[in-house]
Amino acid sequence: MGQCLACMAASCLCSMITSTMSCICMSCCGNGSKSGTAARVRSVMLFVFAVALSFVFQYGVAPQLQRDYNIPYTGADDYLRKSWTGGCQDYATEDLRKICSGNNGVYRVTSATFLFYVVAAIISYCKPSFNRKFWILKFLIYLALVTATIFIPNDPLFTPIFINVARAVAAMFIIFQQVIIIDMAYNVNESWVQNANKAEAEDGEGAGNKWLLMLLALSGFFFLISATGIGLLYGYFLGCNSNSAFISVTLILGLLCTAVQLTGEESSLFTSMALFSYATFLCYTAVSKNPNSDCNPKLGQEDVFGSIIGIGITFLSLAWTGWSATAENRVSLARDEEPAEPEEESKITDSNEQRNIKGVVFKEEYGAMQSDEDVDAETKSKTEGVEKEQRNNLGDSWKLNLILAMVTCWFAMTLTGWGSVQIGGGTANPDVGNVSMWMI
Repeated sequence: MGQCLACMAASCLCSMITSTMSCICMSCCGNGSKSGTAARVRSVMLFVFAVALSFVFQYGVAPQLQRDYNIPYTGADDYLRKSWTGGCQDYATEDLRKICSGNNGVYRVTSATFLFYVVAAIISYCKPSFNRKFWILKFLIYLALVTATIFIPNDPLFTPIFINVARAVAAMFIIFQQVIIIDMAYNVNESWVQNANKAEAEDGEGAGNKWLLMLLALSGFFFLISATGIGLLYGYFLGCNSNSAFISVTLILGLLCTAVQLTGEESSLFTSMALFSYATFLCYTAVSKNPNSDCNPKLGQEDVFGSIIGIGITFLSLAWTGWSATAENRVSLARDEEPAEPEEESKITDSNEQRNIKGVVFKEEYGAMQSDEDVDAETKSKTEGVEKEQRNNLGDSWKLNLILAMVTCWFAMTLTGWGSVQIGGGTANPDVGNVSMWMI
């Protein structure tokens, strides 16, 4: 009778121990670092741990609780099974009940992760240095949150409350994801063009063509993916007006945005093609959620391809959030250090003018130039400059925590098919697929 609980506890405990050791060790090292990038990396590593836990809960813990469904349970075993399978008993087959229970396992981890990042964003907004401190305590609090969700029933916290919140936030993340793709594509484009210019300058004319050709080839590759994807969507997902409209709008807007973008002063074919490919994937995700079997051949099938691409986009966003040098600039409306350059130049000019003074300097004049008030003012100015630099590095940490909260909801929807429960050529909750289709 206690076998189910023991299996679940063992699976969860082993995963926690093996997955968190590196994260906790990392948080111990440089816990007081003033680097905003180090704090971002720790935030991302916590999310990576959450991803691992989500898979454990979905494919490890949930099946254990669903096993031998007709055998009566008592005590803690019965409470856990009812908590994890609440709302899933109405599904006709055991496979559907397992999918439902596994989805709720994902909601447990991701709801705790979402709450952690939202609270971290609020605290970081009030105190920017919070994001780089107390990481050992933060990991322990996060583990406590996840552990607590194990004992919370599905209804109503996870379904329907969290699942609807996650859908709405994931839909917003789809918009923000375009900013990430544009930024990363522009960085690649600019870097390769600079490499081409550098090769031209060092090795002569024509030496940089290889970089430009690689950039053009990669742009052509993304265009080929988009064109092939649109063609397949037209070939397999027609038959209802909604699908036809989604596919046609994606094609028209993709080509139109590319044409408009190329007419600008800083045109980038690579960026346009990358964004077109992303739009094609979103279109596929939307039409594959259509509950009408007449125009959705994927209905009732596990969408492995969509899950892989969705998880890939998740880690792409994590890489940008944790390691991109331009991530903070993109989430900031303005940077304080930009107007500081003229001030620095004026200080240098003033100091040079003072050093270039010729002639006799009387004691009174020297004392006036080097008074204690001037020294204190200079020291205060330097201190304010250091504090200002730290604010620039850490002041946007609350926005990055919000981004990770959005990524958490996107990952939850990717892993659970936007909350749908389907198998065997049909869906057990068609209304979910219909809502998800239009939200995407």
